Order: sequence, then structure tokens, then C-alpha cells
Amino acid sequence: MIAKKKTAAGRKRGKVKPARRLNLPLKGGCHCGALRYRVTAAPKDSGYCHCTDCQKTTGGPTAAWFAVGAGSFSYVKGAPAVYKSSAWGQREFCGACGCQILFRPQKRARTVSVNAPTLDRPAAVPPRRHIYDSSRIAWFDTKDDLPRKPRS
Repeated sequence: MIAKKKTAAGRKRGKVKPARRLNLPLKGGCHCGALRYRVTAAPKDSGYCHCTDCQKTTGGPTAAWFAVGAGSFSYVKGAPAVYKSSAWGQREFCGACGCQILFRPQKRARTVSVNAPTLDRPAAVPPRRHIYDSSRIAWFDTKDDLPRKPRS
């Protein structure tokens, strides 16, 4: 049984659940099909990001993501457009339909954070935690028991 504790808001928060077994490789792509990718290793982490950069670059109140080793992610069709969204990272997206595929640190990227809804089967990698919850938009909240961190 997972130990639960109540937060200041009165909701219960549980511990991070281990990821279930995946059928690799994972495959995904953009909305129009111009970009396709594959992931050959299991995700190291997954979650919801509520930071303002994710809000502004995705146009949504949160981004559902999963992190994998940079060497286990590859584009198999097309080449992404790149937007340097900060001094430390870039967003890679489809230049045709605008779909954001991932966030990649600009220096010595050991991991990439892939937008989970771009997977062909996004339910295969469920979120395990919330990050940057201190930036969460007040009118948006997922009613779950996942751990929340005010920052990353």
C-alpha cells in the first residue's frame, strides 16, 4: 500500500509509482506526419510540467512529458525546426504543423524530455509526478495523487 499524506490543500499525495513494462521501441510523431521518431530505451522519468516556459511553448496549462537518454531518441522521418526557448534549452517541433516534440538542454544533453501526447500510444507512459507546481495556473488542476514539487 502506498503511504499517503495530506497537503496544505487537503488532498492526498502518494509516492511515485514504478513504471510498468513497456514494449520498445516507442514510436511517435507530429500531427501532420512530417516528423516521426523512435525511442529505444525505457523512460527515466515522466510527469506534468507546470513551468511558464512549457505553458507558453505548448499553449496549454501544462505539458505531459517523459525523459529518456538522448542517445535512445532519434528522428526516423524529417528534421525538426529548433527554437531556443531559454539560455539552457531548446524546443524541437514540426516546421509544417507546429507540433512540439521535445525539450533538449543545449549543452551536453544527457536526456531529452519528449511531449508524451506525441507518442502513437501516449497511455503507455503515464505521468508519475508534477514539477514546477508553484507555477500551476490556478484554474487548472489534475485531480490525482501524484507527488508535486514546487520546482523541478
